[in-house]
Amino acid sequence: MMQTIPTWLDIPADSDFSIQNLPFGVFSTENKPFPRIGVAIGEYILDLHFLVSEGALDGLGFDLEILQEPVLNSFMALGNEAVRELRGRLQFLLSQATTEREAIEEEGLTLQVDATMHFPFLIGDYTDFYSSLEHAQNAGKLFRDPDKALFPNWRHLPVGYHGRASSIQLSGVDFYRPCGQIIDKEPSTPDNPIPKFSPTQALDFELEMATIIGKPSELGERITTEKAEEHIFGFVLFNDWSARDIQRWEYQPLGPFLGKNFFSAISPWVVTFEALQYFRVESPVQDPKVLDYLKTSGERNFDIHLSVEIQPEDAEPTVVTQTNFRHMYWNVAQQIAHHTVNGCNLNTGDLLASGTISGSELGSYGCLLEITENGKKALTLTNGDSRIFLQDYDSVVMKGWAEKNGTRVGFGNLHNKILPAK
Repeated sequence: MMQTIPTWLDIPADSDFSIQNLPFGVFSTENKPFPRIGVAIGEYILDLHFLVSEGALDGLGFDLEILQEPVLNSFMALGNEAVRELRGRLQFLLSQATTEREAIEEEGLTLQVDATMHFPFLIGDYTDFYSSLEHAQNAGKLFRDPDKALFPNWRHLPVGYHGRASSIQLSGVDFYRPCGQIIDKEPSTPDNPIPKFSPTQALDFELEMATIIGKPSELGERITTEKAEEHIFGFVLFNDWSARDIQRWEYQPLGPFLGKNFFSAISPWVVTFEALQYFRVESPVQDPKVLDYLKTSGERNFDIHLSVEIQPEDAEPTVVTQTNFRHMYWNVAQQIAHHTVNGCNLNTGDLLASGTISGSELGSYGCLLEITENGKKALTLTNGDSRIFLQDYDSVVMKGWAEKNGTRVGFGNLHNKILPAK
């Protein structure tokens, strides 16, 4: 049972940002326009730049100036012990036992609605995995013999590819429908596909989580599954937007390129690895047994509820997906171990996306490719509209939260809107 921490702030029971959470982000305000590190608590942001200036964090075992930097990278690189120490101090300052309440209330808190959020960390590199068994099977059945939905390597290693970090943006950023080569259906035949240049006609979301690397590793160093979690700072929601028709034509033989690198997005608050410990669960049984360097034991997955809504412009949203991060076949420790087994180094700020997260039942699929069976079955929205893939001015909203015995730790929302192609 997680210990209940009383606080002098009025925090609704259904708030994502409980005192047990305290996720980190970077924000600015109209009267203080410089980006600075903050922590979400209820409907507020606790200003760490202010707390350092006031001496409220004195005595912590690291250089406090890094908490006055405009990004989290220096703090993330310190590792989990520094995170635990700072979170403990912040929980004390927000608890009923503190003597700092008056100063914090007057100058240390900002309403989230009055703040502008900025990218919380500088991304080093971006890797996208393919770690949901249900997604891999569902997608594979759409394009191959259902009995051979998985490629032979899938159950032996966490499949992944190196993506484009520069086009990853923040929640709230709108983006233009991408263009590229797609197959022109009229003159094409199965033996003679003919491409044309066009805006994508098969724009899709992909519901993912992303692991954010804190403590770096050296080139040539292998990180074991036992040590992997020491390198995790936290997690964000991740939408790996995909242009399916562009991807379908280009991906052989080297994999995704223009169908993926035009835009991806993360939620603005990084929920720490420490805050999710209470929500650990067992990983699925892996069959066949994995090689020794990928073996794990204990509770390595996390019980995080996930949902996706599609909202046309000037219409009510429709929930199209409800699933859970706990079902991931390859856990994050295995992803890190495999990523570094050849000596590849990890840098602070590296982002490791999970791949699309799907469940085994209707209503739990993590992308429209699965939901509509690649366009064979239309999805009906609340307002009566139908969707095969996403249309211009549609917004996609992703939500994630863990909840157990009255304790809630959430990620807030990740939302972006599609604009017409330029």
